Amino acid sequence: MLSNLIKTEWLKLRNYRAFWLLLAVTAISYPGINGIAYYGYMDSIDARTQSGKLVKMLLGNPFAFPQSFHTTAYLSSFFTFIPAIVVIMLITNEYMFKTHRQNIIDGWEKSTFIAGKFISVVLVTLIVTFFYLAVASVIGTIATADIDQAKMLEKSHYIGLFSLQVFCQLSIAFLLGLLIRKAFIAYGVYIFYSFILENILSGFFRMKSKKWGMDYGHYLPFEISDRLIPLPPFIGRFNEADNKLAIAAIDKHVLYTLVLTAFVWLLSFYIFKKRDL
Repeated sequence: MLSNLIKTEWLKLRNYRAFWLLLAVTAISYPGINGIAYYGYMDSIDARTQSGKLVKMLLGNPFAFPQSFHTTAYLSSFFTFIPAIVVIMLITNEYMFKTHRQNIIDGWEKSTFIAGKFISVVLVTLIVTFFYLAVASVIGTIATADIDQAKMLEKSHYIGLFSLQVFCQLSIAFLLGLLIRKAFIAYGVYIFYSFILENILSGFFRMKSKKWGMDYGHYLPFEISDRLIPLPPFIGRFNEADNKLAIAAIDKHVLYTLVLTAFVWLLSFYIFKKRDL
């Protein structure tokens, strides 16, 4: 059954140009943002200037191993919206071309259909994680003068954290596409909420945190998984107390992210099961 699901999903995707185009944009954006940041950093630490020496002393090398895994994960996370558009496209196309209905007519259970979409989201997550890992490895190799094999992988746990963050946010994108069914409306809602509304809500809760005794903004849907990857040390050292608290809270947010992701998929199964085709 699993092989049939994978084959069916592949047949839907292999000739879909927009899917490959958006993956190509993702593949370009990750080395793009990290490359710009890396060369900007290299310019700022120009050893011929006194200020460059000071910057290097304060920041260290955020792109060298093992810090490369953390820095590139943080920078790459700003472009998760691109694969999210891919995922929204995958589910809304099912409604546009009525392929979801044909699958059910052909004998699929509704749960089998959602399982197929789950596999697709996992596949996109793995592809995105591969892009990130490739960028982290290349930049880390370029930026590290003497690679210490013993310490090289100290921060490799950010690979798993990045992958979990991406999967959670793509799962939310899938749920939006399933609920709305219209691609451009779903894109708009996703981008408006993730870039604008949640930031407004997060700021509001932060402002009220002293009065309420807790910052409830930490538990907003995207904020939960965003906190899996706190500010890299070269940025976080400007507010070390908050950054230490953010790093200490990672394990807690792993649990929150897993619970949220499980809830999103259970809700997706329930909605599709109850909905008329």
